[in-house]
Amino acid sequence: EVQLVESGGGLVQPGGSLRLSCATSGFPFTTYSMNWVRRAPGKGLEWVSTINPTGSNTYYVDSVKGRFTISRDNAKNTLYLQLNSLKIEDTAMYYCEKGDRKGPGTQVTVSS
Repeated sequence: EVQLVESGGGLVQPGGSLRLSCATSGFPFTTYSMNWVRRAPGKGLEWVSTINPTGSNTYYVDSVKGRFTISRDNAKNTLYLQLNSLKIEDTAMYYCEKGDRKGPGTQVTVSS
């Protein structure tokens, strides 16, 4: 059974940082590209970032380029998202995604 469990969210001030993690199991993690997506209050799901199976290629939505960094540890079957220089508009539930499967999410709230 595919399992994706996000963690690391929280309340942070504008300009702050967080590191999100996604622990995975139930599938061959090393062979899949992985995504982070988010849903802001009252808005639809937004793609944030993708990383290829080896971690050699990464992609970002324009609004987070230069601030967020996606990475993975294939030995630990874990996906990460480093969030720096956070803005109020980054407030959202963040999900890791494999294909059409998502975890329960972790809440990121940016507020002064």
